[in-house]
Formats: sequence, C-alpha cells, structure tokens
Amino acid sequence: VMWFGFDWPSKAAVVIIMTFFPMLVNTVAGLAASGHMERDLMRTYASGYWPTLVKLRLPAAMPFIFNALKINSTLALIGAIVAEFFGTPVVGMGFRISTEVGRMNIDMVWAEIAVAALAGSVFYGVVALIERAVTFWHPSVRGG
Repeated sequence: VMWFGFDWPSKAAVVIIMTFFPMLVNTVAGLAASGHMERDLMRTYASGYWPTLVKLRLPAAMPFIFNALKINSTLALIGAIVAEFFGTPVVGMGFRISTEVGRMNIDMVWAEIAVAALAGSVFYGVVALIERAVTFWHPSVRGG
C-alpha cells in the first residue's frame, strides 16, 4: 500500500503477488514433465531449442499450466477482494463486505460472499472448459 497507494495499482500488486508463484511453480514443473526419451528423440532429429520447446515441452506443460490457471482464477478474485478491505476509494466487493460488516448487515455480507463464490466457480469452470478444448489429447481429458 505504501508503494502503490490506495488506488487500483495496489490491488493489482496484491493479485500479481498471490498468483505469480503458483503459476511459476506449475509452469516449471510442466516444462520438466517431458520424458528423457522424448527429449532424446528430438535431439536425434537435430531439433533446436525453440522447436523442442514448441513441439514437445509446451504441449507436455499444458495440463500443468491450465491447473495453475484454474488455481489462479479463484486466487485472483480472493486477492482483489482482500486488497479492497484496506481503505480504498474504489467501491468493489471487498469494500462492500467491510462496510456491511460495520453496519452489522450480515445478510448483505453473506450475499456478497455468495456472489464472490459464484463468480469464482464460473471463472474456474470457464478455464476448465478451455482446458478440455486445448488439451483434448491428454489422458486426463480422455478419461484414460
């Protein structure tokens, strides 16, 4: 808050900090998921770094990347709501929740929480549908 102030950059910083590391860890694990035999085969074909990355390592990393995106779709929502708790001129869900708690309007607080849960579920579902379309070849999608 001291670096970015009370406007939207501070909320964006909170969201970026919350979502960066899950994305990084899953992407690195995904890039390492291709087997040694597949990498040796690409080396046998005299394939360079970029063709190996595009044709082998990124497709092998897609399930990991989409898992990180599913996690981050809800983490970003939680981060934005929590960041709005701390003195903000922007009227968002976090501001409304903290204001209604101060007014002891618990029904409105639970309504906001329900809307946030529904929005998080929708974001997760949209990313899951995109994952099914992009990684149709993966055994986890085919059911095998």
